[in-house]
Order: sequence, then C-alpha cells, then structure tokens
Amino acid sequence: MPIPIKAVGAAFDESVKRWKSKTAIRFYGARIRYGDLKDKVDRFASALFDLGVAKGDRIAFLLLNSPEYVISFFAAAKIGAIITPISPAYVSSEIRHQLEDSGAEHIICQDILYEAVKNTGIRFKNVILTSIVESLPKMKKFISRSVFRHVYQKIQDPVPKILTKEGYHFHDLMKKYPPSPPRIEINPEKDILTLSYTGGTTGLPRGVMITHYNVMATLTQFRAFYPTFMDGNETLIAIMPFNQITGQTTVLTNGILSGSTAVIITVPNADDILNSIVTCKVSQLGGTPSIFEILKYYEKTQRVNWKNLKMVCSSTDALHAATADDWKMRTGTVIHDLYGMTETTGLCAGTPQGRGKIGSVGIPLPNTVIAIADPDKNELIPIGEIGEVLVSGPQVALGYWNNPNATNGCVVDIQDVKWWRTGDLGRMDEDGYFYLYDTKRDLIKSDAFRVHAREVEEVLESHPQIKHAAVIGLQDIKAGGAIKAFVVLEPDARGKISEEKIIQYCEGKLEHYKIPKVIESVGELPKTDMGRVSRRELREMEEM
Repeated sequence: MPIPIKAVGAAFDESVKRWKSKTAIRFYGARIRYGDLKDKVDRFASALFDLGVAKGDRIAFLLLNSPEYVISFFAAAKIGAIITPISPAYVSSEIRHQLEDSGAEHIICQDILYEAVKNTGIRFKNVILTSIVESLPKMKKFISRSVFRHVYQKIQDPVPKILTKEGYHFHDLMKKYPPSPPRIEINPEKDILTLSYTGGTTGLPRGVMITHYNVMATLTQFRAFYPTFMDGNETLIAIMPFNQITGQTTVLTNGILSGSTAVIITVPNADDILNSIVTCKVSQLGGTPSIFEILKYYEKTQRVNWKNLKMVCSSTDALHAATADDWKMRTGTVIHDLYGMTETTGLCAGTPQGRGKIGSVGIPLPNTVIAIADPDKNELIPIGEIGEVLVSGPQVALGYWNNPNATNGCVVDIQDVKWWRTGDLGRMDEDGYFYLYDTKRDLIKSDAFRVHAREVEEVLESHPQIKHAAVIGLQDIKAGGAIKAFVVLEPDARGKISEEKIIQYCEGKLEHYKIPKVIESVGELPKTDMGRVSRRELREMEEM
C-alpha cells in the first residue's frame, strides 16, 4: 500500500482543516479544539524559530503528558527541529548522557523537573519552562501539584527565582508571538523528526533516528490493519508516556493526525483511567501489561462496559497468557497484542481483530515483512524454530545517532532484503503468527541447554499464589548454569508458601533443566522506564 511522503507538520495542518471544530484534546476536564490547537502550535513554532531554533537543531523535551507536550511536538515538527524526548523518571546523570549524546542546545521542561536538568551543569541556548497546572481547569489546579509529587517522588516545587530568571515561560511565548511560523522545506524520508533513546538495558541508551516518513508509515499501516477505526470518529486515552515511542505513535501522532480526540492522562491512576473511559466514551485503550495487571484486580474495573470499546491493546513488554486469560474472564474482552520497538517506530506486528492467538503478538503490519533467522548467522531458519526476529518495512528507522558501528551491527542483507536485527528471540507458526520469548542477552544456559525466560515465567505465573515472576541465569560452573526466579506473591500467600513448594509446582510442567533451582520472593520487580521488567537490574542485584 502507498505510504504518503509527507512531513508531519503538513499532515497536522491537513488534520486541522478536516476537523477544525472537533475536540482534539481532553485534559482533566479542559478541552482544546483542533482549530485552537493549531493556533497554539503555530504561535509556539513562531516563537521557537525567532529564538533561533533552526532546522536540524536538537531540542530536548522533559515534559509530563500534557497539552504542552502536544503543542511543542507539532511546533518543533513544523520548523524541522529534531525532538529528543527525555523520561521524567531520569536522574541528572541519565539526563546528562542524553543531552550530551544528542547535542541538544534547547530544552522545553516541566518546571517541577528542572532541578534535575540544572544539576547536569549543561548550558543551553534556550530554556523554556512550563507548569503542569496551566492547562488544567481552575478547580483542579490547587490539588494537582501534590498529586504529581506523590507519583514522581523526586519532584519538588521549583524555587520562584528559577521561574523568573531561567529562560522563557511557555505560555508567555504563545501570547507574544503570532500564529505565522515560517515555511521550512522538509525531506520526509531523510529528515529526522525524533531522536528517541532506547531503554538502555544493555548499557547506555542509544538515540534512534526516526524520520517524518517513518511516523507517516506507522499511521498508514495502523489504519489499514485495523479498518474498524474511523478517521475523525475515535477517542483514544493517552496512558503511555509521550516520551516513549509507543505513546508517541499510538496517540500523539496517530491519534491527532487521524482526527481523534486524545484524552491525556498525566498520572496513570486507575480511577482516572476508568472514569475517563466512561465519561469520554473512549474507543481504544492501550497500555503496558503491568497496567492490565493493576486493572484486572481493581474493584471498579467492573463498572466499565468493556464491550463498548473497539479495542484494548497491550505493548512494550510480553503479555503473558495468565494476564490475557484473567483479563478476558474479568471483562469479557480480548487484549490485542502489539509488537514493535523504538527502532521500528513502535510498531511492526499486531493481533488481527477477532483472530488472535493466546501468547502471540500477531502478524506483520501491511508493507512489513518479519522473519526468523539464526541468531549467529545471516541465514533464515525453518517455521517453528526459535531464532532472532528480523524486520523489514517503511517504519524501520535510519539507525543509531552518531553510532554507525551499532547501526551496521543490526542491518543485514539476506535473500536480497535489507533486514533490521531486533535482538529479540521468537518463532513463527504455520499460520504466520509470531511468538516472542526473550532477547538474545537474556537467553539462559542451564545444564548446557538453552532456556527461554518466558517459558519459565509463564509456568510460574500460572501458580494461583504467584502474581508476577522473572527469571535469570546464574553462573554455576558445577551445574553447568542454573536458573533463579524472582517471584511477587499474592498478598495472602506471603510467608505461607515455601521455595520447595514452588519448585515442586514446576515439576511435570517444565523439563528438568528449565526448573528454577533458586526462588526469591520480592515485593516488586524492577522495571525500565518503558515498563518492561529489567532483568539487567535483577542480574546486578544478584552480583552485589
């Protein structure tokens, strides 16, 4: 199918022309129409250009989910700037790495997050600060700061002098400048829109160069793959952070560019999610598996008529069968799995509506080819065998920023096709459905056999008294390697179930070499800022 060769800023203007009077954003009771959103975007784009932000300049975003994020995103896109989104969960050292690696000379920052930026010692050409309360209805401004501080515990109110002496104020700039940004020539296939950084599970995060064309490809592919979604007629809920590629793709770009209403949630609170679904008549809910774990147990989940939603989908981490089964039993609906990564602009495969398979991430999106290859050779392997997942399609990014060696290590030509090596291990069945297991770095060797963590974790999570599980390999020379499981027990099971009982439960359900030899009960599993279980942190804990 044809992918439009179009700049994201131009696509935004076309969206506004079609749906000028429609609500584009709902934010805790506040509403912004498409026409008003364009006025704000154009004013802010004019301001950025006048402040010296040029095409190709990197501009860092350290923002919570908010209307200001949407305004900043499309304003930067219009003037050809390269957006590098930073996680609000990052500490100063992590922020410093991304700023230095990207070469960002401008930053748009939440005032309550600026202290961490200041502590990096980096100087900027422009600092633009905004407050989360400015887009809230008046009655909600008073309580908002305490709510955000509760969730982001490192946040402190900014010192007043920061707001008066450090740079510019976001909303003052919008008032000052007219809605007349310059026309910037953009090559959608070559010009970078976002420099999005990977999670850093194998070391320091790398910047992924995502073009305007990559973003337009995912939008076109998603629309074609799920034809029940109608342009201008959907309401999407933005739980996923906009600083992550999935949040950018599913709501920020795909939602706004298709005329949807984006219900923006800053704090992923269960009550706010459920209330928004009902009051805003949400048609699609997307979240991480951990969100569905929370909601499936939450008492108020039953108050939502889930069959009114067109689709519920999960992404960013493996959706275990136990989670999918429990959700279906609780709500009567199916969770559709989406698969992708930063390097594929967030999407490359998904569950076809009404034709899912438990445990499968589905089939490739249109214009996308996925294959399974030998992890150590440039050779495809037969159906049913587990190997490395390769992807080829218009959503595959240009590569890693200032890191040609890392890029070349992931790009391979096999059978006259240019593929991206994902580092994920999986298999394909006879129907073309794909199943994921681990990443290559998480493959466990036990008794000289290869063990995939997901196989063991799903058996552990099928235990009625185990809520979550994650496994890693231990360096045990005598045993030829061993498996250790970290388990989060259900509240009523804590202190009542032994390590031996859990091991006995695995017997008969797993081959002997896949059975964990060590079980450790923990209060929670460490997560990356993408919401994935961080096995790297578990390994580091073990080495301490």
